[in-house]
Amino acid sequence: MTGFHPWRHRFGVLTAVCTLALIFIGGLVTSTGSGLAVPDWPLSYGMLMPPMVGGVFFEHGHRMAASFVGFLTLVLAIWTWRSESRPGVRRLAWLALAAVIAQGVLGGLTVLFLLPTPISVTHACLAQTFLCLTVGLAYGTSREWLRDTPRAADSAGLRTAAFTAAAVVYTQLILGALMRHTGAGLAIPDFPLAFGRLLPPLDDGRVAIHFAHRLGALAVLAAMARLWWTCAASRQRRFVALASALLALVLLQITLGAFTVLSGKAVLPTTAHVATGAAILAGTFLTALRAWRTLEPTHAQAVPAAVPARS
Repeated sequence: MTGFHPWRHRFGVLTAVCTLALIFIGGLVTSTGSGLAVPDWPLSYGMLMPPMVGGVFFEHGHRMAASFVGFLTLVLAIWTWRSESRPGVRRLAWLALAAVIAQGVLGGLTVLFLLPTPISVTHACLAQTFLCLTVGLAYGTSREWLRDTPRAADSAGLRTAAFTAAAVVYTQLILGALMRHTGAGLAIPDFPLAFGRLLPPLDDGRVAIHFAHRLGALAVLAAMARLWWTCAASRQRRFVALASALLALVLLQITLGAFTVLSGKAVLPTTAHVATGAAILAGTFLTALRAWRTLEPTHAQAVPAAVPARS
């Protein structure tokens, strides 16, 4: 193993953890209805530090947390550029920096244009994408990634199951952002049924979005159960614990979704629902990266030596 920088790896992990915390804080802004508590940008009421009262506490606090994560990403990008020999990792660090800058601009446009749905949804989705970039940087600088050891055979199709689960989770988070920013969170007011039925009337667009998100939750549960089963069948112990934790998080996420509806979108379960979804994406993406790095594709076979023709 060459080129391992333990402190840069730890700094990458710190950046990913702070990004997850930032998503939670951003969820608080929406859950408390504080998105327009500060009507200007980039300053707040023309000041760097306005009085932290009411919704300003959440909105300006989110801006401060975002600035901190942006600073961490800048440091990580420069550190990686100066000490990393792999061009792909250096490009990933600069891509993460570009993403966090774009995220800040989108956040400002969200305020200046009074929370337009397309920008708000894009802002939420880019946050999840940026989280994945930080996870990729943290794992790409880890001992496991850099260790030069033979890869185990992916006899159970774990790679496919992991990448499929990550794609399903990301799609579900897009639906969640669309539901959250179109005001469809309570379009179906009961749970587990929908207006007392299995299939609600879908003539209202917000009801359709909400119901699609519920169906997406079932898809995530199925994908995560498949991932857990595949990890267990593969007998790759390093994957089983993470898959078990992810399956438990999905069950918690469904419970939080139910409490969100039944409580009329109370702040704590609603915000925890947002953060848990991000944690599931991060863990699933990490599982996919580990499978891609440490397992040999099932279709990879040794090329047989040429057999001389008979005379």
